[in-house]
Amino acid sequence: MIVCVAVVGHNNHPLYLQSFISESNILKFHHIVHCSLDVIEEKVSNSKQAGINISESFLGLLYPTEEYKVYGYMTNTMIKFVLVTTDRDLRDADVRNLFRRLHAAYVDAASNPFHVPGKKITSSVFVERVGNMVKSFGAGASV
Repeated sequence: MIVCVAVVGHNNHPLYLQSFISESNILKFHHIVHCSLDVIEEKVSNSKQAGINISESFLGLLYPTEEYKVYGYMTNTMIKFVLVTTDRDLRDADVRNLFRRLHAAYVDAASNPFHVPGKKITSSVFVERVGNMVKSFGAGASV
């Protein structure tokens, strides 16, 4: 089950952060997302030092905690997507596909002429699309 989705700007400030559990402590998810940014930065810098060109945006499992697994995805423009889930048996292909759909929804929201780049995403269409993706993912439907 997906418990949190976050979109983080290239300056590492949250553009969108939504919790999908009722007893959520939003500060807890802000902390998890903030910690994941360090892991994303480390993965990217390690690949650059090794001379590996990251053409794949999916960063995979960033780190597990006692309760959650945290996955990451980064676009060419340094926009980061973070997914926090309670599922222990997720396939990377399903998570990768969900990130691609989230990326497409973000591009549509950012392409809105009323959206100010670098500001929080306030599009109700984006929020609805993300909610539908999370519901379909949690229900075990193909993502």
